[in-house]
Amino acid sequence: MKTLTALSIAAIIGMTASLAHARDLGPDEALRLRDAGTIVSFEKLNATALARHPGSTITETELEEEYGKYVYQVEMRDPQGLEWDLELDAVTGQVLKDHQDT
Repeated sequence: MKTLTALSIAAIIGMTASLAHARDLGPDEALRLRDAGTIVSFEKLNATALARHPGSTITETELEEEYGKYVYQVEMRDPQGLEWDLELDAVTGQVLKDHQDT
């Protein structure tokens, strides 16, 4: 029984730790990072995303810190109505993920 309790506690701690690795950044913190030059401007990040899917419309953006890295998430809808999820490295502007939302 002690082993089962220990394993359960370890699993809960592991799940909690993994959840703590990603956090949404509020507008004030995002603007501070942009103004400090820590991350690329939101205009450049949006332009990079739109260049991947010309004619698309950005429907939502979010800046997160994941495992110590700043990630800019962009949701888009293309002219055909398909939805796309992109993740960009907010420091370099590099596209990390680009996939159709299903």
